[in-house]
Amino acid sequence: MNHTTTYTDPRLAFATECRESSQPIRQRFDSTSTALSVLHGRDLRGKIAIVTGANTGIGFETARSLALHGCKVILACRDLEKGAEAVRRIQSEKEGVMCETLHLDLSSLCSVNKAADEFQQKYRTLNILILNAGVFAIPYELTQDGFETTFQVNHLSQFYFTLLLKGPLQNCHNSRVVIVTSESHRFANLKKVEDFHRLTLSPPPYKYWFMESYNNSKLCNILFAQELAKRWPFVNVFCCHPGNMVSSSLCRYSWIFRLTFALARPFAKSLQQAASTSVYCASAPELEGITGCYFSNCYRCDPSKTALNPQLAERLWFVSEKMFTSCMKNKKLREKFQLK
Repeated sequence: MNHTTTYTDPRLAFATECRESSQPIRQRFDSTSTALSVLHGRDLRGKIAIVTGANTGIGFETARSLALHGCKVILACRDLEKGAEAVRRIQSEKEGVMCETLHLDLSSLCSVNKAADEFQQKYRTLNILILNAGVFAIPYELTQDGFETTFQVNHLSQFYFTLLLKGPLQNCHNSRVVIVTSESHRFANLKKVEDFHRLTLSPPPYKYWFMESYNNSKLCNILFAQELAKRWPFVNVFCCHPGNMVSSSLCRYSWIFRLTFALARPFAKSLQQAASTSVYCASAPELEGITGCYFSNCYRCDPSKTALNPQLAERLWFVSEKMFTSCMKNKKLREKFQLK
């Protein structure tokens, strides 16, 4: 296999192209492509998409690009007011654009459950699910479910949300799940099956380092995609890296990273460029029948060897499932006996 790695352009750093595969994909776009250029000439009318974290940044540009090409887009956001403003901005660009908000707080498994129920009460099918939401560089904090926030928001809740939407995804031909991850997954410290347990995935305060937690959550994204592709043959599953140091609200919790990202901005992708790979994975006709792949710059790449380990993927699925089922079971017991 011929691999090419470049470190000269920060938009391409670390990505390793996969030149050969059993299903070769012709490269039509690159790091300079925008989401709108990827969709040029496409008609997505009749399709329904959910984009998490769509009220701002890359998620907004992803939702906007899909909606402007006829797709009905549900912006799944924690802040409904900001979500409604995002919808107004998109609808002001073109008459007849179909998009709406869905309340989804990924720091609450109950909110995830309610969001999935609300969607399924209204819609029977789901063509595209883009798991874009995420947090980065946040101080240590536990969610109301008792998990470290980065882990729950970036992986556990989106894992749970996907499982809850199995029915609508299964009701569509060529439905797609796109998980936005990061090249930082290569620096995760989860290497062995024994590493995948609650205390490493959701560490206590004295073991927490925000960068390590973020890297691990991004590895979890790819492992989840690998296992989902294996377990759900009826859906096409993709992971994608949007770009390095893209100036967005992701770094809002750290002034150091805000400054660093601002300095890198002239050399990094725009938000439209960063959204291109998500949109490509969600819509490209040539990807029909392909699943479990990792993309960067609208092209198939190799993730880390750890991310391709099937034993780790299976273990993560088992642990994640156990974590949210036990949590939801405890909540129901507390409600039953009226305990706080």
